Amino acid sequence: MSVLPAPLADTAKHSAPVTHVGDLIGWTLGILLVIALVYWLMRQGWNWRKTVQSGLPELPKPPARTTETLLEDEGRYIGSTTAGQWLDRIVAHRLGERSLAELTLSAEGLNVVRPASTSFFVPVDQLRGARTDKGIAGKVLPEGGVLVVTWEHGGKLLDSGFRLDRSEQHENWVTAIEVLIQAHERAQQSPQNDTHENTEGA
Repeated sequence: MSVLPAPLADTAKHSAPVTHVGDLIGWTLGILLVIALVYWLMRQGWNWRKTVQSGLPELPKPPARTTETLLEDEGRYIGSTTAGQWLDRIVAHRLGERSLAELTLSAEGLNVVRPASTSFFVPVDQLRGARTDKGIAGKVLPEGGVLVVTWEHGGKLLDSGFRLDRSEQHENWVTAIEVLIQAHERAQQSPQNDTHENTEGA
C-alpha cells in the first residue's frame, strides 16, 4: 500500500473545489431570466388592471376656494383598493402609485396633494367613512397603522390608505371625517324638513 508524501497529502486535503465558470454563467442567466419574467408578468397584470378600470372617471379637482381647514397633516399615500377588498388595487389615474401626501380636511371635503403624482379631491358628498386598519393594497403595518378613507367615485366604492407622519393622529382623522359626513347629511335633510313643515302649516 503506497502512502503519499506529507506535502502531497496536505495538498490533497486542502485543495479548493474547482469552480466551473460555464455553470456559474448559466445559473446567473437563469436567475436573470426568472426575474425578467416575473417583472413582465407584473407589468402585464398592472396594464390589465388599467384596462379593466378604464371606465373610472377622472379624479375630482379641489374647489377654487375652501372654508376653514378642519385638519391638516402630512404622510404617505399607500394606495387605493375596491372598498372592503384590501388587495384589489386601483391603478387607474395613478391611484396605484405610492407617494408622499399632504391631507387637508375642510367642510368641502378631503384634499389629497401628491407632489410626485396625481393629486385628487374627495367632495364631502362622496365621503362614506373612515377607519384605522393594519393594511391596504398589499402594505401591512401594526394594527391602527393605516388611516383608511372610504369614498365613492364613478359609482364605485373605494378605500384609500394613508400613513400619517404623526400616526397618533389617525383616530382624530377618523372622528373628524365621520362628524363631517354626519353634519353634511343633516344639512342635506334640513331643507326637506323645512319644506315639509311649511307645506303642513299652509
